[in-house]
Amino acid sequence: MLDVASTAIPDVKVLLPKSFSDARGTFSETWNAARFVEHGITMNFVQDNQSCSAPVGTIRGLHFQSPPKAQAKVVRVIRGRILDVAVDLRRASPTYGKWVAEELSAQNRKQLLVPIGFAHGFCTLEPDSEVLYKVTAPYSPEHERGILWSDPALAIPWPVAPERAILSDRDRVHPLFAAAL
Repeated sequence: MLDVASTAIPDVKVLLPKSFSDARGTFSETWNAARFVEHGITMNFVQDNQSCSAPVGTIRGLHFQSPPKAQAKVVRVIRGRILDVAVDLRRASPTYGKWVAEELSAQNRKQLLVPIGFAHGFCTLEPDSEVLYKVTAPYSPEHERGILWSDPALAIPWPVAPERAILSDRDRVHPLFAAAL
């Protein structure tokens, strides 16, 4: 009922729930603790978040929470399409400072598992994109951190020109990767 594939950073996974179709439409089981455990995913999700970004080119991120309130996430799109990005912040990791990106959409039904130790962000590719994500720790303003989305050291090829990106005031001023940790 669930296909799991590793990305170029093996701890970041693409999850694809099976979908069943009939004359009424489709059905899929987007989260099932037992199915996740079968694939070695044993995280305890405690909160669901949902965002809607009206304009194409909206960037949210790169966000993370510091310990002890660090969060793992499972991200999926319920309307529209995004480029979803995870950046490895784990200093002891062979992929420290590297990133992976995956296109998630309501149509492709892919989900991205972003473990603890990663910054996360996305850019909308369609108007009115709605993103739903499960997290393993509740939001904690005092542990909230970020990395500048356009950091040249990361060289993430965002699908929007910097001058056209739509960002929150907070996301415009996050520190560079080298200074963020």
